[in-house]
Amino acid sequence: MANVNHVFWLNEISNTTLSSALARGTGISGRSPELLEEKMKKGEAVIAFASDGTWAGFSFISAWNNGEYVSNSGLIVAPQFRHTGLAKKIKQKIFWLSRQKYPQAKIFSLTTGLAVMKMNHELGFEPVTYSELTTDDAFWENCKSCVNCSILMSKERKNCLCTAMLYNPKREKFL
Repeated sequence: MANVNHVFWLNEISNTTLSSALARGTGISGRSPELLEEKMKKGEAVIAFASDGTWAGFSFISAWNNGEYVSNSGLIVAPQFRHTGLAKKIKQKIFWLSRQKYPQAKIFSLTTGLAVMKMNHELGFEPVTYSELTTDDAFWENCKSCVNCSILMSKERKNCLCTAMLYNPKREKFL
């Protein structure tokens, strides 16, 4: 679990996320170091390191609609650790954190990546329409830094290039 002792890594996490978004040309919302610091301090993030102490990956959660929904966001793995299974381990940990902190919440994830879709599916997420996600405007504000934001807004937040996936604890397959 990330905590205040990990704020040293904020710029590297933010920069890696931005460079990954630019390299892929797909939708990855940028997150400010200030937001990531808040997540670390509140115990709402997971951070991974290699055995030599090198930063390797990160993800965080956010609650919406008074805890009715939780988003799993910001999954990023440092380039040298990609294709090692680390993303899957981080995804499992962030899902577990969501379930621990908000056991009744619907958990959602937006992604354009097939690998994340597969990880989500293995955890019990199902593809859904955007109407099944949070209506909290603050969540959708985060999409403004994504290259696909104009598509999202032109569709009145009803769809985009990202696939919306939802885990509903009432239809629990796992845990």
